[in-house]
Amino acid sequence: MNDFIMPAYETLIFQFRGVKVIVDTDLATLYGVPTKRLKEQVKRNIARFPSDFMFELTKIEKDELVANCDRLASLKHSSINPLVFTEQGVSMLSSVLNSEKAIQINIEIMRAFARYRAFLNENVELRKEILKLDAKVNQAFQFLLAKIDSLQQKEDIPRKQVGFKIPNKKDVS
Repeated sequence: MNDFIMPAYETLIFQFRGVKVIVDTDLATLYGVPTKRLKEQVKRNIARFPSDFMFELTKIEKDELVANCDRLASLKHSSINPLVFTEQGVSMLSSVLNSEKAIQINIEIMRAFARYRAFLNENVELRKEILKLDAKVNQAFQFLLAKIDSLQQKEDIPRKQVGFKIPNKKDVS
């Protein structure tokens, strides 16, 4: 693992069917095994991978994935739809792919999922704060507009002229 450069695991996480997942191709690359080998191990241990741990993408979902992620373009012409693994499924892979590298990668991926959840939670809190601030600014803006409108209404009232008035020649005759 010393010469392995850690990628930003958060970029490997996608959302399908309302669940955060990682594609089998990315996992195989991280573990240093062919995708075919990873799928073989999963099939041999299918009881460890219920539908909330792993599922196969539909053709439409695969096409969406390929369209949104250039690095997965090789899946475009594949007749086999990729498997995707949830956080629990990735964790279960460490027992199926029992190597030191698999264990280390799993630890890093679990940390990435945790950072991803924290990031989403921070964004929710930040959004709430922005909405509160927006409401305050909007309220202050409405108050200022009302004051400006009331000042303009006072200016529209005709005033009595004050000061010396020069009479017109027509008025004098």
